[in-house]
Parts: sequence; C-alpha cells; structure tokens
Amino acid sequence: MRVFIISSFGALAAVTAVQAQNIGDIRQGRQFARDACASCHAVRARQTQSPLATAPSFGEIANTPGMTEAALNFWLTAQVHPAMPLFMLSSQQVRDVSAYILSLRTKP
Repeated sequence: MRVFIISSFGALAAVTAVQAQNIGDIRQGRQFARDACASCHAVRARQTQSPLATAPSFGEIANTPGMTEAALNFWLTAQVHPAMPLFMLSSQQVRDVSAYILSLRTKP
C-alpha cells in the first residue's frame, strides 16, 4: 500500500509540474504589457481609456463574453493583426500576457 501511495504522489507531482508550466506569470505579463502594449492599450487595472482610442483596454478584453486563455493565446499568436504591430512572442510571453489580461476580469 505504501508503494502505491508514494507512486501516486509522484504522479500527482509530475502532473502538477506540467500544469504549472502552462500557467502564465501574471507579474511578468503585467511588466511585458507595460513595456510593449501600453503605448496603445490601457493595460493597468481600472484604466479604461487607451492611449489609442481604437485599442480596447485590457480590462475590456478580459471581460469580453466567452474570453478564455485559449482565445487570447490564439489572438496573440495569430500572424495578422491589421491594427497592431507584428509581435513575435515566445510561448511563455503569450501565457504570461494572457494570465495578466485574464487577471483583470471583473465580471463573474
């Protein structure tokens, strides 16, 4: 029985480690947003007016009905953004920015 418990714990730790790799770092995402996105988007919590009037705030993006991490990841990695400069983000940067944007969600 002890062998099973130990091996189950090891499997749980391995699954948890893999899941942790897929979660973005909100602090890193916030810093990236401030450095790379803030010239056009309102990126701070409770900031509603973007510097570029046509650019949605990150709060608006987060509160878009049906917005998910997968949807953000797709948008951030799509090659064509007619109104945006072409960014080449690493997979970790995509996860970080997505996690930060979703952390701004205010609607239940």
